[in-house]
Amino acid sequence: MSVSQSAVHLVSHLEHDYLRQALEHDVRTGLTSKPKWLPPKWFYDAAGSDLFSQITRLPEYYPTRRELTILRREALDIAARSGADTLVELGSGTSEKTVLLLDALSVTGTLRTYTPVDVDAVTLGDAARRLAGRYPGLAVRAVCADFERHLALLPRRGRRMVAFLGGTIGNLDPEAREVFLKELRNTLRPGDTFLLGADLVKDTGRLIAAYDDAAGVTAAFNRNVLHVINRELEADFEPDAFEHVALYDERNDWIEMRLRATRAMRVRIGGLDLAVSFTSGEEMRTEISAKFHPEGLRRELTAAGFTVISLSTDPTGDFSLVLAGV
Repeated sequence: MSVSQSAVHLVSHLEHDYLRQALEHDVRTGLTSKPKWLPPKWFYDAAGSDLFSQITRLPEYYPTRRELTILRREALDIAARSGADTLVELGSGTSEKTVLLLDALSVTGTLRTYTPVDVDAVTLGDAARRLAGRYPGLAVRAVCADFERHLALLPRRGRRMVAFLGGTIGNLDPEAREVFLKELRNTLRPGDTFLLGADLVKDTGRLIAAYDDAAGVTAAFNRNVLHVINRELEADFEPDAFEHVALYDERNDWIEMRLRATRAMRVRIGGLDLAVSFTSGEEMRTEISAKFHPEGLRRELTAAGFTVISLSTDPTGDFSLVLAGV
């Protein structure tokens, strides 16, 4: 399926019921596992996306501000080093930070094409049209796809820089990261580059505070996954009966978000013809967010076949931006 409008071209690799089938699979698999879990991708309906936007502005939540600091300082150098004429952005969302990279590529005179990639067709289309209006002559080739499944289907035209920002790489466990990085490397050609934003290991108290803010916005964001399941799969979760939990696993260097049942309960999920029991105090993991040491990032990228060109951090050493070649 493809739709063209002005300088925007939208291609979808998702079947009309892809997201529904994926949700059904994840909920059935996760809620029948021991311990229970749900993947973080299902936080992001309209309400969840708005809550996350609020999170990025909280005083406790540093990653967005730190990544922007690096981008403002380094974007021109990154653009020049990459020589890219095509920017591909995985999990592009509203493409807010992308403007810094597009501006830099415009200044270097190489920019020809922007390819945002996201599973949310509405957000994707809105962002694509907005950026097409901002950059006359820019070809915007948006792709509605799941970056964990459809990397091989992404356009390979031009000299590409593939950007994966926001620390989203941390939502993948080590095995999934290894697969993702190797699959991405296999899609790139000589001259292409990979720009990766990754959060760094730091004081445990600051890490936990970033995922358990005083205003309770992250708690609402965490519970939103239950609202999504209620609406989409005819479930009867009582979101307020679950406490938000954020903890740091030092062995794995990652934050875990969990939902803890405040009492014993049995939840019906009508769309799956499934009933799930929770004991009082039982916890269900809803997200991991891995934190990295710079040398660990280098090792993982090298093992996947990348060559690290530059690794930059913000002045506080909280966040990193890595440019790698093939």
